[in-house]
Amino acid sequence: MSERASQSTPPGKVWFVGAGPGAADLLTVRALRVMSQADVVLHDALITDELLDWAPGARFIDVGKRCEGRASTQTDINTALLECAASYRQVVRLKGGDPTVFGRLDEEIDALDAAGIEWEIVPGITAASAAAAAAGHSLTRRGVARRVDIVTPRLGRGEDPAESDGWAEGLNPQGTVVLYMAGRMSAQCSQTLMGRGFSADTPVVAVRAASWPDQRVECSSLGQLASTGLMTDERPVVLMVGRALASRTASRAEMHRADQAVRSRLGQPAASTATVEVLA
Repeated sequence: MSERASQSTPPGKVWFVGAGPGAADLLTVRALRVMSQADVVLHDALITDELLDWAPGARFIDVGKRCEGRASTQTDINTALLECAASYRQVVRLKGGDPTVFGRLDEEIDALDAAGIEWEIVPGITAASAAAAAAGHSLTRRGVARRVDIVTPRLGRGEDPAESDGWAEGLNPQGTVVLYMAGRMSAQCSQTLMGRGFSADTPVVAVRAASWPDQRVECSSLGQLASTGLMTDERPVVLMVGRALASRTASRAEMHRADQAVRSRLGQPAASTATVEVLA
């Protein structure tokens, strides 16, 4: 496709599309339609080739932000969006998860609004939902947890380091807390939550690379995690904390181990499900 807009035509439209947690088949039907019509796709770092395959006629531009190595600044991304909207009719800004959850969406919308460029949001499956599904848990439970708080402990550029624990303000031990971008800060986050009234035996479920083939689920408690932290790498980690996660944590892990033991005795390959580990 890749049809460039002429100088006499109005600028193209930008679609902010949620790519979901990673698995290519978790895109919404609307996202698939928009992707299939894209002339150019500006995508985050964790977007896979399988996801990009849904836009067969598009040009791809990697605007991902990375902890190490080459990374695009927000100013770079805004500039690229404006340039693409001036040159292409269908511009897709493909963001991991849901664009409205920790997606730096406002900065990009502000830049488009200032230039008079039309835009639309296509929601995606956010990491909290994907992590809960991977672990086989509900984030809410009648009589146990009637609220879910999605927070991140990471400070943005320019934020006051003195507010490093501010993310925990107002969190309620009677609800479920979902922490994004917290894998390397798991011990510190656990200590902060216990200092805010959460008991040491509060269940914690950590999901690494939710929905990916190498996803891993670890079940623990705040007290345990405060002492040991998590073994982490560059893969995204979501921490889910709360009493709603207690019901099947141990039993699910036992069932998984029993299933693997049976498969081993029968000479069958391991089940292609998430790795589940209970931290002792």
